[in-house]
Amino acid sequence: MNSSRLQDELKKKNPFEVPEQEAILNLLRTNDYFENRFGRLFRDYGVTASQYNVLRILSGEGKPMPCLEIASRTIQVVPAITGLIDRLEKQGLVQRHRCEQDRRVVYISLTEEAENLLKRMEEPVIKLHRELVGHLTHQELKELSRLLEKARESTGQAED
Repeated sequence: MNSSRLQDELKKKNPFEVPEQEAILNLLRTNDYFENRFGRLFRDYGVTASQYNVLRILSGEGKPMPCLEIASRTIQVVPAITGLIDRLEKQGLVQRHRCEQDRRVVYISLTEEAENLLKRMEEPVIKLHRELVGHLTHQELKELSRLLEKARESTGQAED
């Protein structure tokens, strides 16, 4: 039996025990590579992947949002959204505003500096997306997304 590409990359002597194991390890290896590439890009602009994600959420919404709503929309689970917002605020990228009707609710908004940063980052981020998966056809990209969403169904995290 021929070895798989992942098996060769990992210099694994024996084949994977089950195809599920090989698929998950392929996914994790690919994710690690992509995270490293995006991490380097984001560092060039002085933000982390999580910080960039929060800025994009706020930008996409186009208006201030409550902290917990932002946390519910992040790509990766952010256990300490308050600390993440603290760091963004110290960098001058977001501002906090207390809700007048319910003082427990804190709204977060982008600063002009953050809007300018996102504009500067837009082209390099799109370029990196294309560099990493641009060799896939439109149909392959749709199928990849469909399969990843289907895989998440087992975690209870997939949304309809």
